[in-house]
Amino acid sequence: MKRDEVLRILRKQHKNLSEQFGVKKLYLFGSTARNEATSSSDVDLLVEFDPIPGLFEFIELQQNLESLLGCKVDLGTKRSIKDFMKEEILKEAILVS
Repeated sequence: MKRDEVLRILRKQHKNLSEQFGVKKLYLFGSTARNEATSSSDVDLLVEFDPIPGLFEFIELQQNLESLLGCKVDLGTKRSIKDFMKEEILKEAILVS
């Protein structure tokens, strides 16, 4: 999936994601952000919440995003990024909303 298509879909859905799941900010990173994704690539997203959801709500958000985008979504938070990868990921991250 192309970067611009992912950004368009997610930006259009931001209000719903915020109201339903407490999504404060969403960032795109990885191969899709670099416009290097292939047909088998997943979409890598970082999310900030307000309020922080429970595990089941987090999983429900991931499933909702996969349904919206029609592909696998790797969803994480800034705190979940391994230290040795954090700088590179945050440098390439694109603010979706």
